[in-house]
Amino acid sequence: MVARAYWQGQIKLALVSIPVEVYPATRSGAAISFHQIHEPSGKRIRYEKVAPGVGPVDRDEIMKGFEVSKGSYVLLDEDEIEAVRIESRKTLELVQFVEASEIDVLYYEKPYFIVPADDLAEEAYVVLRDALRQTRRVGLGQLSVRGRERLVSIKPCGRGMVMEVLRYADEVHKAQGYFREIGEATPQEDLLDLAVTLIEKKSAPFKPAEFHDRYIDALERLIEKKRKAKGGKRILEDVEEPGQQGGGNVIDLMAALKKSVGSGGRTPERSSSGTKESTASRSAKSASAKSGSGKASSGGTKRAAAPARRRKSA
Repeated sequence: MVARAYWQGQIKLALVSIPVEVYPATRSGAAISFHQIHEPSGKRIRYEKVAPGVGPVDRDEIMKGFEVSKGSYVLLDEDEIEAVRIESRKTLELVQFVEASEIDVLYYEKPYFIVPADDLAEEAYVVLRDALRQTRRVGLGQLSVRGRERLVSIKPCGRGMVMEVLRYADEVHKAQGYFREIGEATPQEDLLDLAVTLIEKKSAPFKPAEFHDRYIDALERLIEKKRKAKGGKRILEDVEEPGQQGGGNVIDLMAALKKSVGSGGRTPERSSSGTKESTASRSAKSASAKSGSGKASSGGTKRAAAPARRRKSA
């Protein structure tokens, strides 16, 4: 099935106009919908439009209203609302160019593919694409479609270009209000080194197909079991969260990071003589030294020295 264009028109850059078509770049993921059912009869629950003191009303008698004060509304019919809709202009004018890093991730809402409308438009399309790539800029403009004016950005994507709908400033919460209580202290170097080692150990190319919605998978299995079960048998399954562990919120961060990295927080040392130990190894030894120095008893010193003697004799 051929996808339906979200918008058709022209991208305008000064006196240059490029006929294009815009298509959705994403689609809705898997979802399972439920209906409300009256259990004794097995019938589906339906809803009626009712007005207090009046009862059920006809759809033709329903209007849209904006509440201006408690219980007081300004009524608008569909023709009045339609009359103020912004005309879906067929031109997207690029009015500004910015570095992609200047647009915070919070402003991005939804991506669309932009393709040239015909062979004649392709030359200008390719020029704009490569100019954006060479300058490392994205173009900004406002697109009128379906009664709304959307702020959009345009940037290169492989052999083509992508248009991303952006949120307006009043649609984005300020991060300061949420991060204000986080302190300004810097983490211990040993902990940071171990965390960096763990991140590097788990780093890999992004493969979206390897991720899927486990909740949907579990629901589908449950529905299939219920379908096969006789007499409406109730099925409750405990699903363990990945990496779930018992205990409270108080943890030994150093121990947890060492365990996550593996081998007591050390990574294999390079075998050639004169080379430096790994970051994780240095961090683990430093942490052990600090831990040992905190114990003033002579017994603690002897116990710490024993492994060194065994390594020497070996």
